[in-house]
Amino acid sequence: MTPVVEIRGLVKRFGFTTVLDGIDLDVTDHEVVCLIGASGSGKSTLLRCVNGLEPLSSGTVTVAGRTVIQDDIKLNRLRRDVGIVFQSYNLFPHMTVMHNVTLAPRKVLHLSTEEAEQRARPLLERIGLADKASAYPDSLSGGQQQRVAIVRALAMQPKLMLFDEITSALDPELVNEVLLMMKDLAQEGMTMIVATHEMAFARDVANKVCFLHQGKILEEGPPQQIFTSPKEERTAEFLKRTLESGRL
Repeated sequence: MTPVVEIRGLVKRFGFTTVLDGIDLDVTDHEVVCLIGASGSGKSTLLRCVNGLEPLSSGTVTVAGRTVIQDDIKLNRLRRDVGIVFQSYNLFPHMTVMHNVTLAPRKVLHLSTEEAEQRARPLLERIGLADKASAYPDSLSGGQQQRVAIVRALAMQPKLMLFDEITSALDPELVNEVLLMMKDLAQEGMTMIVATHEMAFARDVANKVCFLHQGKILEEGPPQQIFTSPKEERTAEFLKRTLESGRL
């Protein structure tokens, strides 16, 4: 099966600091890949390289047959197929929920307002926020805003979704509603790369887990193998600390 994402020899440097050091990774259609590891291990930078938000220092990234290069026209075409959601919701505060969700389909896909809203309504109904279509983001809870941010990405009907620690900014009681939505997307076959500290989500939902350490994928494999029989001592140490902190 041809991968949706192919990463070969990816290196990313900021000045003299190497943040990603020779990443190789394949993500196939309908696969959920979770990136785990300590803060600063390179998870977020890897996602930003996949979406072209960070230029590569060396190596190659191919997404849905398109090579990620720093060319505005080609990057815009790539981003039609790749949705990304960050830990900060990044909703436009001066726009209603409906306007936030329909903006990109209207501007990028050139849908009419009616067509864009027809696409948005069932998505908002799905997350239980159809009654908030005319509301502004500051009237929503953090969990509601994050779900709107996910729906905004889904309104572009992407082939790949990237999630960057999207529960990190949420109060603990709001985390579950966002994770449940992501589980539903996984069950429906959405191809996803998820940088996360939610180990239970990675264990229960991912097809493949990659443990990043000092900019390298130190270990990757199915969740059962990574979480119960890690091969690398550093992976075992990380998971032990995670278990002790109550995150697994």
